[in-house]
Amino acid sequence: MTSTNPPARITPSSVPVLRRILIYGAWVAIAIAMIGSVIGFAVDGGTGVLSALIGTVMSVAFMGITAGSILLANRVAGSESAIGGFFGIILGGWLLKFVVFLALTMLLQDRAWIHPIVLFCCIIAGVIGSLVVDAVVVAKSRMTYASDAILPAAPVED
Repeated sequence: MTSTNPPARITPSSVPVLRRILIYGAWVAIAIAMIGSVIGFAVDGGTGVLSALIGTVMSVAFMGITAGSILLANRVAGSESAIGGFFGIILGGWLLKFVVFLALTMLLQDRAWIHPIVLFCCIIAGVIGSLVVDAVVVAKSRMTYASDAILPAAPVED
């Protein structure tokens, strides 16, 4: 008698790690927005605050695209035959970030309502902050090196 039920879906062990990265990244973004806004106000008033907030939103969006694309790819790639879709989604996320970054850079260039140094510093702070968050969360994740591996059954001796 064979079962027609599909196999139970196993949640990849990277999902809780990526969720923690998104949560901690949000806290880092709030801190960058607050500190950047204070410094931006001291440097250039309202223009500095706006630049700090735009820089923070840009860095958070790019961090979110990375983690979000991996979470989405984990849902899509439930079998070995869908591994191409997994990597396609990841590559698509990276290409999306690259194109959006270039478009925003061109769009915001030479605008009177942007202070470029404050914007740049907040983007850099966001990148460094997201790298620190990634490193801390992954280091504390207590994940095995061969996570989600299914080993074959041990041979039975007669």
